[in-house]
Amino acid sequence: MVAPRITINGEETPISPAAPQTTVLDFLRERGLTGTKEGCAEGECGACSVLVARPGVNKPTDWVAVNACLVPVAALDGQEVITSEGLATVGEAGTAPTLHPVQEEMAVRGGSQCGYCTPGFVCSMAAEYYRPDRCAHPEPESDPADGTDHEHGPNGFDLHALSGNLCRCTGYRPIRDAAFAVGEPADEDPLAQRREQAPPAPVATEYVQDDSAFVRKNTLAETLRLLRERPDAVVVAGSTDYGVEVNIRSRREDCVVAIDRLPELRELRVESDHIEIGAALTLTEIERRLDGEVPLLAELFPQFASRLIRNGATLGGNLGTGSPIGDSPPVLLALEASLVLADADGERVVPLAEYFTGYRQSVRRPGELIRAVRIPLPLSPVTAFHKIAKRRFDDISSVAVGFALDIEDGVVRKARIGLGGVAATPIRALATEAALEGKPWSAETVEAAARLLRGEGTPMDDHRASSLYRSAMLGQSLLKLHAQTTEAVSS
Repeated sequence: MVAPRITINGEETPISPAAPQTTVLDFLRERGLTGTKEGCAEGECGACSVLVARPGVNKPTDWVAVNACLVPVAALDGQEVITSEGLATVGEAGTAPTLHPVQEEMAVRGGSQCGYCTPGFVCSMAAEYYRPDRCAHPEPESDPADGTDHEHGPNGFDLHALSGNLCRCTGYRPIRDAAFAVGEPADEDPLAQRREQAPPAPVATEYVQDDSAFVRKNTLAETLRLLRERPDAVVVAGSTDYGVEVNIRSRREDCVVAIDRLPELRELRVESDHIEIGAALTLTEIERRLDGEVPLLAELFPQFASRLIRNGATLGGNLGTGSPIGDSPPVLLALEASLVLADADGERVVPLAEYFTGYRQSVRRPGELIRAVRIPLPLSPVTAFHKIAKRRFDDISSVAVGFALDIEDGVVRKARIGLGGVAATPIRALATEAALEGKPWSAETVEAAARLLRGEGTPMDDHRASSLYRSAMLGQSLLKLHAQTTEAVSS
């Protein structure tokens, strides 16, 4: 097996002798690429963002921004990385580099003061700059609130691309101005040209240092056999959860098994009676491939962490951790999703409503992993995702509610409600569902059901919210849904 190597700014370099848990951030800084900074070590500030060449949606390759502080460098074996230093074009000896268009706009529009966060902003901006389907909109769609679209520029730049980048001194207006000023990549731009070629193929990795191993197999069957032999191994995809444990809690594992590149876990199929989503597809890939086909998921994605996190996070990972405050379980419970679980002996399908058994516990057996998520068709026409958190975006929810209702002739024929953050596990609001079904979708019905919804689960007190607040928000979410749907019908 070839020794693990990574291509950084066009130059290939061996990963050895770095420890298997070494992050891309530390690996880069140890090699003098200090534009990549550590701000939070949790994937929240974006000071560490870099570009990685990944399989594209609209072109063979996409340049994707990720948090270098979370990703083990061994996970990028055989892959290509561009840092903020690699964006500028180096001229002849004795001449200054030519700034990348994103760097130029950040400089001339005052988008940097102390400069600590600037390289991370530049990399996230560059990912959006090279997004193949970004196109100019001289007349952007208006925001109904005030007639102005604050989140999309006339150049098609989506400010949500910067939602995972924090600035503490410059302020966001000049950064926004820089983002909205960049044009289209030039034809001779090497990174734009690189999009037309295939991304690096997945490579099998077996990297062992100091009795710790990072392993990636070529196929799902090989991976499942390894997990049978090593049931203690930690399975990672985007490392957005595991990376935090490594950084903040100094977590060290004897064996880490990567599944993010397994082709069997990266399929998305739309069948006549269900949609199957591979557990290792990133949330960004799912969002762009579905392109709104599942409205409830489309409502979830912008509220799930930041674009930087969504570029690495997976549904399999969000469900595999068993966290009661994950954002995807309430939505998937409302959609009546099932999980395809696989081990070396075969597969089984488990309804998500039966998957969680306790706090961070599930029916998943040792050596078993989530291969795919199945969403039955047809979809309920009335859906909504309400996330109550201290910040509008990029925050952990205090309460999350997923709704999926069939309403015909003013009567609720079916109701599915998923809840997060109100019990030891994500749950279905079964009593509220029963109170709605067969009843008119009226203020009287909804008010009675809202009283029941306030008591679903066992809302707790913690640093995010009190139990009374959580209960109030549960009831209010149903009242809000009724108000929204009534407005939609009347208009």
